[in-house]
Amino acid sequence: MTRGGRPVEMWKKRILRILVLAVPAIAIAAAVAFWLGPPGGRGGVGQFGSVGGPIALVDPAGKPVTEKDFAGRYALVFFGYTTCPDVCPTELSAMATALDQLGPKADKVVPVFVTVDPERDTPEVVGQYAQAFSPRIVGLSGTPEQIAKAAKSFRVYYQKAPQGDGATYLMDHSAFTYLMGPEWTVLDILPPQLSPQDMAQRIARQL
Repeated sequence: MTRGGRPVEMWKKRILRILVLAVPAIAIAAAVAFWLGPPGGRGGVGQFGSVGGPIALVDPAGKPVTEKDFAGRYALVFFGYTTCPDVCPTELSAMATALDQLGPKADKVVPVFVTVDPERDTPEVVGQYAQAFSPRIVGLSGTPEQIAKAAKSFRVYYQKAPQGDGATYLMDHSAFTYLMGPEWTVLDILPPQLSPQDMAQRIARQL
């Protein structure tokens, strides 16, 4: 699948429509994030407890991926889902822009998008969605059990939220971005609604 393929262009158009309508919901999400605070507390290295443990997921080609595949590199990890109406496309857009602003330094960082909706988000779907934001972003999926274990290791909250007709649903989920060091330890937890400039600055401080 190339970035210029039709599925990726379809995702781009859909994401653009979502972003236009996203601001009110993002403001609510940011308020919730401020109230709850980051899962490992505020501060620098060593203040995030046991956040950011092992993962065992699947890439868009169906290949198993663990935290060992990121050894020696930094990683930006965000949990969301491809039909998210607001927060996910905005955060991934900010991530892509922040990496562009880092210039050559961005080569040290692997951005990772992990779905919390494996029922709908197959590895291929997640891969196409991630590529619509940036060819840098790696999309990961897995079985419900694999997703649950990965989310637990990052202390990520997610829960299915059925809609009025009962046949469709959204996913309630936390929206932090985790900056992982070369040894797969959390260096920073970035709250939602950071500007790309602020995100780039916080990433650059850890590189």
